[in-house]
Formats: sequence, C-alpha cells, structure tokens
Amino acid sequence: AWSPVSAYREYLLSVVRRARPLNHVEFPYIYADATYLKDRVGGQVVSRAVVVVTGITITGEREVLGCAVGDTETETFWAETFRSLRSRGLSGVRLVISDHHEGLKAAIAKCFVGAGWQRCRVHFMRNVLGKVTKTNSDMVAAAIRTIFAQPTAEDVQAQFDRIVDTLAGQFPDVAGMLAAARDDLLQFAAFPFEHWRKIWSTNPLERLHREIKRRTDVVGVFPNDAAIDRLVTAVIVEQHDEWAVAERRYLSETSMARLKQHTPSSALPAATRRKRLAS
Repeated sequence: AWSPVSAYREYLLSVVRRARPLNHVEFPYIYADATYLKDRVGGQVVSRAVVVVTGITITGEREVLGCAVGDTETETFWAETFRSLRSRGLSGVRLVISDHHEGLKAAIAKCFVGAGWQRCRVHFMRNVLGKVTKTNSDMVAAAIRTIFAQPTAEDVQAQFDRIVDTLAGQFPDVAGMLAAARDDLLQFAAFPFEHWRKIWSTNPLERLHREIKRRTDVVGVFPNDAAIDRLVTAVIVEQHDEWAVAERRYLSETSMARLKQHTPSSALPAATRRKRLAS
C-alpha cells in the first residue's frame, strides 16, 4: 500500500540511481572513491566497498551521481558502475579523480574515451610515506608538496623532475614510485589553474564519506548489500540536496567558461600527449 514513507523511499532510490537522468548537463570532472562497510554474504561477515561518484557540472555546481556496493578491485565492477552512469546520460567527462584501484584505469579508458585519470595526491602521499621512516617523513612530504605549489604546468613538470632527482639517492623507492606515477599524478596540470586544488585529490568527497561512516557505524554489520545501499543512498541524497541549494558555485562560472576553451593535451607530459595522439 502507498504511504508517504514508502513513496519517499522510492524517491531516495531513484535520485541517485538509474531513474534520475544525467543528460541535463555535462560533467567534465567526476570523483569516485570508496569506503568500506561490513555485511553478510553467504552467511559470512565480509568487508564490502561502497563507491560514491560525484561530479562537477560545466556550470560549476556539484551533484551526487550515484553509488554502488561491491568489489572495487576489479575492472568489471568499475566498468559496470561507469556504464550505469553513462546509460543515464552522463557525458562530457574530461577527468576522473580517484585513489588507485585495480582495473580502474582500464574501465575509464573503455567507458570515457579521451578522459584522463587523476590519481589522488593525498592517498599517494600516504603510500609514499609508508616507504620511509618517521624521522624522514616530514622532509619527504615537504619535498613532494613543492611539486603542487608551482604556478604553471611547465613549472610543475620541472619541479617534479627536480624532486625525483633529489630523492633518488637517499630514497630510491620513493623516487621510483614518483616516476612510475608521474602522468597520473600530474593530470591536474592540464586544466585551468583555478581548478587545481579541487581536482588533484578526492578530498571533496571526504566529508561525505565521514558522514556515511558516522551513520553506518550505528548499524555495525548489515544483513546484505541492499541494506547498505538503502542507508548510503539516504545519506548521499541529503548531500545532493545541500549542494543543490548552495549559494556559491563550487567552481566559478568564469573558470568553467575557460575550461570550455581549454585543450588539456597542451599541458600534459610529452609521453601522455603522444599516447593520445596515437589513439
């Protein structure tokens, strides 16, 4: 039987899932990140990944695009999540910002042809600092942060090279990690300077994930994926509504207008430019 509660529940489920079209505007930037909750699968208590995807519209507003529960360590899972968004009309994606997950880059290449992937600098820094002693961690972190303090894309590239060379002698593992992740860490530099701080990490999603954890900690172990989905959906719909009535745009109209005229390949590392030209 119909009731206001059941009707609102259906609304919640539709807002961030298949029923809500996403073809009303382009989303040049999307963020994907996971938090982990426990539920029962096949009679066992297991850790399940809850992936939340948000986006910034071409006019500078933020929206929640969707969520999914499953295993983030497979290309199939990521591809299914992105294809679901595409089927609802998601378009215009220029950059996907996330932590490093197995299969993620391949899924982006398949689902968002021509889009880049920005590896979250915050998560990367944590991985790097796990390779050095506490005594040296402040020095290594300070050195790496100088890469992101540069005023132009060219300066970012040059400082990256200097820091890799500087660290190579005493911290070869760190230098190797930096060199291997170069293109993925520096994707932000191919976009307008005003956007850099908002697109070089998944920090814009951190508050939302903290709220999800706060609300779900009360439950502890969920009975199944569907129960996780319902509660997480309720939380992210609240965030979606809060963003919808925000007085200020997340990124200014002026800077987003520049993005429309921007050619990202002009500021990418040479190796990345060659790959794009060849594709």
